[in-house]
Amino acid sequence: MIHKYRSCSMQKLAFRLLSMVVFAGAVGASAQEAPALAAEFSPVLVDGDSPLLKSGATVGSDNVDQYSPWLDEVVAERIRAGDFQLTLGPGLKFPTHPRYIQATERHAGEPDLDSEPGELAAYEGGRPFPGLTASDPQSGVKAAWNMRYAYAPDEIETAHFIWRYRDMASGKLERTLKMYGAILRYAYRHSHDPVPALEDNPAQLFSAMYLRVNSPLDIRNTQLLIHRALKDSAPEQAWLYLNTQRRVKRIATGQKTDAFLGSDIMIEDFLGYNGRIIDMEWTLLGSNELLLPMYAHSQLDLGGQEISEGGYRDIPFAGAGACFPAVTWQLRKVFHLQAVPRDSRHPLSKRHYIIDAATFSPVLTRIYDRGGQLWKLGMVALSHSDYHTPGNKPWQGVITDAVSMIDLQARHCTTLNMNTRLAQDPLRHKTFNTSYLRQMGR
Repeated sequence: MIHKYRSCSMQKLAFRLLSMVVFAGAVGASAQEAPALAAEFSPVLVDGDSPLLKSGATVGSDNVDQYSPWLDEVVAERIRAGDFQLTLGPGLKFPTHPRYIQATERHAGEPDLDSEPGELAAYEGGRPFPGLTASDPQSGVKAAWNMRYAYAPDEIETAHFIWRYRDMASGKLERTLKMYGAILRYAYRHSHDPVPALEDNPAQLFSAMYLRVNSPLDIRNTQLLIHRALKDSAPEQAWLYLNTQRRVKRIATGQKTDAFLGSDIMIEDFLGYNGRIIDMEWTLLGSNELLLPMYAHSQLDLGGQEISEGGYRDIPFAGAGACFPAVTWQLRKVFHLQAVPRDSRHPLSKRHYIIDAATFSPVLTRIYDRGGQLWKLGMVALSHSDYHTPGNKPWQGVITDAVSMIDLQARHCTTLNMNTRLAQDPLRHKTFNTSYLRQMGR
């Protein structure tokens, strides 16, 4: 932790003063070398030298109790039950794009929660609230904003995007979908010029997401478009094109918590949380050190996997029903963040996020049903960008290789494999409007 804050105003002043001192003493050095941000983007691990955590060690049902201090309790339960085992890999320091780090330093202390409800005033880029501590009464919503504005490239696409529906009990593969996806950031850009924002943004968007189903034939050309507004209080906008109806349909708020295309994933689950921050009560529960599925893709043993575009190999899934990503895990500092819906009609009682502190990626998610019982476990497999495809070298961050959403009550899962890449050509606005949905659906 960088600071222990007594109040919101003291937090802003303290970090602003520290950043000024660091900047004055770091002339000629990169922002990545600034001591004030070193602990933020590369936390020191207390237990990093434990002999139990050496690379190559395997955690299974026979020795899981030795590793329980470093395992999420639900993950430990699944290992103890024999659903899967995990292997430890080498510790890696994951990069963050230097422009994002520089923006964090430049604008430290500026973002303001005390404006309009649900708004973040004076945010210009970078991590909105570095130096989080649970003693700050606003730490929960600050962590939510850090997660929303975590670093990711501004223009990415996923041409190789495979969804598989699996019966966890029998291991049967029930359905396979092949998709295309793209994300464009309109504002708070760091990786792609123009920075910090696109000039043409009449709808005042933060970002837009587009998905299209390429197969199977019965749902081919089904498309989803999501607009995330700059103002969190603005109504959510999402549209679905169904090939069976040949028309664009606006998605009502309640439909975002339905199973998407019959999978175990809700639209609201996308990217960890695809909803308005104002619609949840956020609580930062604390931080500790846990094992997470974070690794170097090119260092995994993928010789048995099929080669796809550009020599890329998907990571495999293993364990019960082939529902668990078969990657190496490493020790990371994490934050525990709880989100409770403000609407009593919401189908969930809460989500518990386990967020990698360095990147603010929600790597593990526990989802609880309306009755408060554990329902699903979400797992995201993250690769270091330097050990991915050659074209992603400029990414400078974490790359999602795979996702698994496991319905522990129904013993069912949906797994996602993806080869996400920096957009080969600049993404165009036309891809992210409803007329494009109609055009592609013809």
